[in-house]
Amino acid sequence: MPKRVEIGIVTADKTPKTRRVEIPRLERHAKYGKILRRRTVCYAHDENNESQVGDTVEIVESRPMSRTKRWKLVRVVGRSDQIDLAALRAAAKYEESVAGQAAAAQASAEPAKAEPEKAEQPPA
Repeated sequence: MPKRVEIGIVTADKTPKTRRVEIPRLERHAKYGKILRRRTVCYAHDENNESQVGDTVEIVESRPMSRTKRWKLVRVVGRSDQIDLAALRAAAKYEESVAGQAAAAQASAEPAKAEPEKAEQPPA
């Protein structure tokens, strides 16, 4: 029997080598006929931590690797365009502190230059 191959979106990547992948689908309600959005949640093994939250990935069915993990990541189909604001803020804060330290080091390295005082002249 061939192994199932699915395409889904990574919704969690906090645990190492494990990704939570949601596979969305549409189905019609049996009685009322309304189209409903449903999703299947799978946990996939990502050996090299290639994928991130928001990426579209292809997963394949595999042997059980843990209590919940039954899928393996085959490839990353599309990268996410989400921006990690926390990482951007941390990088900006780091750059600001490095620039401040460089300015302080430069100020302490140069001796203070005293300007010659101008003699006050009485008004004529």
